[in-house]
Amino acid sequence: MLPSLSGATRIHLIVGDPVAQTKSPAGLTREFSARGVDAVCIPMQVAPADIDAFMAAARRVQNIDGIVVTVPHKLAATRHCDLLSERSRALAAVNAMRREPDGRWSGDMTDGVALVAALRAAGVAPEDRRALVVGVGGAGSAVALALAEAGARVAVHDIDAARRDELVRRLAGWSIAVGSADPAGHDLVVNATPLGMAAGDPLPVDAAKIAPGAVVADLVTKPAVTPLLAAARERGAQIVTGEDMFTPQAGILADFLLAGRA
Repeated sequence: MLPSLSGATRIHLIVGDPVAQTKSPAGLTREFSARGVDAVCIPMQVAPADIDAFMAAARRVQNIDGIVVTVPHKLAATRHCDLLSERSRALAAVNAMRREPDGRWSGDMTDGVALVAALRAAGVAPEDRRALVVGVGGAGSAVALALAEAGARVAVHDIDAARRDELVRRLAGWSIAVGSADPAGHDLVVNATPLGMAAGDPLPVDAAKIAPGAVVADLVTKPAVTPLLAAARERGAQIVTGEDMFTPQAGILADFLLAGRA
């Protein structure tokens, strides 16, 4: 059912490049409706070169209450926040921004929390898992931190070694180490790269080395079962999809975006 729109409808945006793959517009609009909130979520495709100008303009539109941030803007969006949550400060990234009643903008990073919630919903306890997180952009960094906070022993890998090393340094207070694209020895593997969104993408890890009985999660939401997940399932691994992650993510995002509003 389409939402009832009027001049009083509050606007939330999701900003990315690309943005066609995201589930947030429909999922968040349904979540708002279920809570009796007159609001919608609208996708916006914005190139990296234009993100600062876009954010500056969006902040001036008075009926925009929130912005969900997806690839590749999660790091850049932090400079448009007046207030940051503790985890956003640690990660230097946000995936959600909300306008406060006083006009300031707050930022938070919920991707890691949502992934841990999806794992637990699938019967997977992160505690004491040997986890490999591949890709340490905004989402991957958040996943690494959330898994470490949940008690996993985390290794991270990224094709950008400097970015990987910077994350390990920044999160030195948690059990996070430098890893590789070899999933051998890990019983939880998380793909936090965009690999799998486009036909012909290489696999982010060597699927032949995924242990039977391991858990493999992929943050890509379209296709739901990525080539990595298909290969992992053939190896006898349990899989958790990006759509599985979005199930708790919609509620977590709505909690943040609507906090403090009637």
